[in-house]
Amino acid sequence: MSTRVMIDGNGAASEGLRLAKVRVVSAYPITPQSPISEKLADFVVQGKLDAKYIRVESEHSAMCCAIGAQLTGVRAGTATSSVGLALMHEVLGVAAGCRVPIVMPVVNRSLVSPWSLWCDHQDAMAERDGGWLQLYAESAQEVLDLILIAYRTAEDARIQLPAMVCLDGFFLSHMSDAVYVPDQAAVDAYLPPYVCHNFHLDPNDPMFINNLTPTAEYTEMRYQQAVGFNQAPAVLLAAMADFKRVFGRDYSLLEAYQCDDAEAVIVTLGSMSGTAKYTVDQLRGQGKKVGVLKLTSYRPFPAEQVKQALAPVAVVGVMDRSPGYGAQVAPVATEVRAVLSGKPVQGFIAGLGGRDISPATFVKAFAKLLTGEITADVDWVDVKENALTIREVK
Repeated sequence: MSTRVMIDGNGAASEGLRLAKVRVVSAYPITPQSPISEKLADFVVQGKLDAKYIRVESEHSAMCCAIGAQLTGVRAGTATSSVGLALMHEVLGVAAGCRVPIVMPVVNRSLVSPWSLWCDHQDAMAERDGGWLQLYAESAQEVLDLILIAYRTAEDARIQLPAMVCLDGFFLSHMSDAVYVPDQAAVDAYLPPYVCHNFHLDPNDPMFINNLTPTAEYTEMRYQQAVGFNQAPAVLLAAMADFKRVFGRDYSLLEAYQCDDAEAVIVTLGSMSGTAKYTVDQLRGQGKKVGVLKLTSYRPFPAEQVKQALAPVAVVGVMDRSPGYGAQVAPVATEVRAVLSGKPVQGFIAGLGGRDISPATFVKAFAKLLTGEITADVDWVDVKENALTIREVK
């Protein structure tokens, strides 16, 4: 049984944490994530969430509290964005290395500098190799659903890794949408109470956690994390299949849209995927065979599934919302090129600092793919002509 309500992405994230029955909340406000922290505080005051709410002085402290709380055997909730995620960086590694399966909504926002409050994926991409699962939502409904799926996957004894559920700042976080909020009984049936499978804090069973590790063991402990990641795709797919059985909504590691006979496909991440699908429908109406491949799981990266989905496609583009400085192309395009060795893959960068990735941007990108104007270097497809002269100091 579900209730259909109008909420935005931040509201959906808050509902996901409430339904997961987090028992400790430690969060620090930051635009555009602050409404999640505020809503969780409301839930506690209203008696809708039986949790201890800890007012912390920074995002670093928020993650420290979440790790300590979850090690006692309860779920801990927090959320962040942008420079808040960057401030957490040191302790994100502690959560991953100690195998603490915290689930954290990350409301994607640019990193500094230039200073910006608006969306892109630089914050999450900067943490992509730190040992956290990363799932990306296209809609508010996906935000709520992926939080429950992330808990189910992260807490599996074979995985024991923390997870970020990423939602685009303002495009999702502040846009209201009709969302089915499941009842508590259904969520309880899908998501059993949390059980520590690894390190724990118990006065009756004391142990050292995150102590100095000798060279003789360090590589092996890192390898354990890698094994967890290797098993994550299968566990994630099983969690998604069970989610469909209980709640009726279908998820996978990726979603292929109009790809079966496509001559050109663009790979997307997050909220831009809806615009990409709309653009594909418009171009198909003009007789152009194009498609979209939306990645829901970026970590683990579904390499084999991407390879299979794009095998019949002649040319592929990847729309990154992060620059990936120093590399030939941006982060997602780098992954796709590695998987599709030998196939033309054009990297695009667009939508930085909250710039809308409009249908016109996708039309321009598809035109480049269909005319075969592929380049080895990345194409900043929405950059303005005066890029090198704005704010020029003379």
